[in-house]
Amino acid sequence: MTWNYNKKYPSIEDLRAKAKKRIPRFAFEYLDGGCNEDVNLYQNTAQLREVTLRPSYLAHHTQSDMKTKLFGVEYDAPFGIAPVGLQGLMWPNSPEILAKAAFEHNIPFILSTVTTSSIERIGELTEGKAWFQLYHPAKNELRDDILRRAESSGYPVLVLLCDVPTFGYRPRDIRNGLAMPPSMSFKNILQILSKPAWALETLKVGQPNFETLTPYMPKNLDLRQLGQFMDQTFNGRLNEERIKPIRDLWKGKIVLKGVANAEDAEKAVRLGLDGIIVSNHGGRQLDAGEASIKPLTRIASKYSNQITVMMDSGIRSGPDVARALSSGAQFTFLGRSFMYGVAALGKRGGDHTIAILKTQLQQVMEQLCCEKVEDFPKYLINS
Repeated sequence: MTWNYNKKYPSIEDLRAKAKKRIPRFAFEYLDGGCNEDVNLYQNTAQLREVTLRPSYLAHHTQSDMKTKLFGVEYDAPFGIAPVGLQGLMWPNSPEILAKAAFEHNIPFILSTVTTSSIERIGELTEGKAWFQLYHPAKNELRDDILRRAESSGYPVLVLLCDVPTFGYRPRDIRNGLAMPPSMSFKNILQILSKPAWALETLKVGQPNFETLTPYMPKNLDLRQLGQFMDQTFNGRLNEERIKPIRDLWKGKIVLKGVANAEDAEKAVRLGLDGIIVSNHGGRQLDAGEASIKPLTRIASKYSNQITVMMDSGIRSGPDVARALSSGAQFTFLGRSFMYGVAALGKRGGDHTIAILKTQLQQVMEQLCCEKVEDFPKYLINS
């Protein structure tokens, strides 16, 4: 089975190259970069791709089905769209584009607290099927109001972000004076003028803003003021005492995202959470940390029968999804791959990227003779 995609851009790397040509440099560097020297960013994908799988060509095989059940919902593929901040900076209306594509392809879309569409708008577009990722507020009143809005909009899954006790040190963003709306330095203006498609679409849609946070924040903050606001408004260091009241307040499923060791996975089990996402924030937080595939294998072997274990960070293709699933992940999420797609192809980018990933993953399953997603670990070649 194949899905309809633009054959001029048959790979995620093709989309990345097109996106780099189409959007301003400050936007591309925000999307593409990690923290410090990008060590963790690059090893995420490199070490994931050291995972090898065993094909089976003569075994009896009927069909390969990538449908996957997750928290009582059957999705059409074992991957979803990860939360990404500042999405509208990289391409106007990109959260809406990706949320619509996810809804139509029946895969989960996770909305970030710090992206550029509101809880209410994405809830409307997905008929209440999107997930919401919460940056933990410093004040309980703000936390409770955001949770109320998410519940009212029908979100079934709350994702608690635990890997941002501090914001990552990202030299490119510092040099670029990144803010919301973006700083209009002479350098940035020249970059915008050199990307007319991005500039015209932004002019039509309007400058991006933190739409979910708009009711709570002053307007037109520069980078310094934005940093002060985020530091004052959010306290990302989670602990068990901060999670317990959220478990009491939230009636739906709760997932802890950013788990990078077995001790935190064990705490998530003890707190009665429904799932964890093993992740290092796409290599954007701790440059000296492990690639996410390493803790995934340890955590999945110990806790996958007690809690749903998922993974993001470093996954960029259908074979990468297969590698993660074979290593113990029960579901996967991709962030940059989808943003490259939208930045490259605009409104068609979400559908196109999903179609690439489905086609690639289907091909891998057929090669392996893997009939169901849960069978992937059978084909792992242990080093």
